[in-house]
Amino acid sequence: MKVCILGAGVIGLTSAYYLAKKGMQVTVIDRQADVALEASFANAGQVSPGYSAPWAAPGVPLKAVKWLFEKYSPLKISPELELKKIAWMSQMLSNCTAAKYNTNKSRMMALAEYSRDCFIDLRNDIGIQYDDGQGGTLQLFRSDAQVESSEKDIKVLKSLGVAHQVLNPTEILTVEPGLAPVIDKFKGGLRLTGDEMGDCFMFCQALKKQCESLGVQFKFNTNITKLVVEQGKVQALATGDGDVACEQLLVCLGSYSKEMLKVIGINVPIYPVKGYSLTVPISDAKFAPTSTIMDETYKVAVTRLGDRIRAAGTAELAGYNLDLPKARTDTIAHVVGDVFPQGADLTEAEYWTGLRPMTPDGTPIIGATSIKGLYLNTGHGTLGWTMSCGSAAVIADIIAGEPTAIDSSSLAVQRYAN
Repeated sequence: MKVCILGAGVIGLTSAYYLAKKGMQVTVIDRQADVALEASFANAGQVSPGYSAPWAAPGVPLKAVKWLFEKYSPLKISPELELKKIAWMSQMLSNCTAAKYNTNKSRMMALAEYSRDCFIDLRNDIGIQYDDGQGGTLQLFRSDAQVESSEKDIKVLKSLGVAHQVLNPTEILTVEPGLAPVIDKFKGGLRLTGDEMGDCFMFCQALKKQCESLGVQFKFNTNITKLVVEQGKVQALATGDGDVACEQLLVCLGSYSKEMLKVIGINVPIYPVKGYSLTVPISDAKFAPTSTIMDETYKVAVTRLGDRIRAAGTAELAGYNLDLPKARTDTIAHVVGDVFPQGADLTEAEYWTGLRPMTPDGTPIIGATSIKGLYLNTGHGTLGWTMSCGSAAVIADIIAGEPTAIDSSSLAVQRYAN
């Protein structure tokens, strides 16, 4: 079977690997010159199944209003009136009920936990290295209200059997001793012991070589103009270099999936939520993170990647804008300087921004469509790196006509039909 994959980010690349492992002939097509040059290039570095939860949650609408007026806000919404943004926000708000939150979180965590297991198997199979670590994620609470609010998430973690630890400030220092100079700023923490971290770009570069050894072909610097569909079946892919015939087509275009699919009648409710990151060298390892911490107040993740620190956060609804305004990067720089003031050399910070493909319910879109031969693996939001291997294994099974290892019945685009 021949499969064309659109998109060479971490989702497209892992999909190529798992499909090639099943003996399929795979071609990956991307407009960039290499793999992982967009949203996968400098993300937070977290492989965080324990932190997999939808943004749409009870209480979020009120929090969002408050955040908009804060200097170091985790949320920014551009003032331009944009119908796509308004429609997406409306759908997201409709998912902010307790019942929908529990449903969405449960299926997201099931996929993320499976994906983490796939990461482990992948490392064991091919020995891939990517500045990875298995030290877990530590969520830090600056107020008693945050500690109290975390009890709801802890109940969900217990119900799903997710390994975790509830820590007081003294216990926090046993896992992150670099926080000693600032520990008085925190009231407690929640550690998700099964989480991992690593450099997504390094991972993709290494996995590309594995894919090539399996016969995967890459077509870079290729602009995709449209999908050719006739009589309800995908026939070809039109590119700037001519048409490419396709038996099976898998769309892994992240934030750009929506525009590509709408012209053939497939509506995916994906909006590009802009995120920012900085990467800095470690100035003193004693005062640097050992794994990943998540500052609950600012929604910024700070991760150890070898001899570097990566910090990422901020959600900005501004369409496809890729500017890097200082007002946005100040938030993540503030958190790094506030939490690891002696461990990070902020004078050497490298800043980056990327577009995260968010669905209103937080769950990615994985599965077949109403068009024969057309499949989707997209809409992972901030969790593309976390869910990549599991999502790829699921879609590979679906395309091969095999049973999936986890329940995939609610992952396809058909869940939005009503």
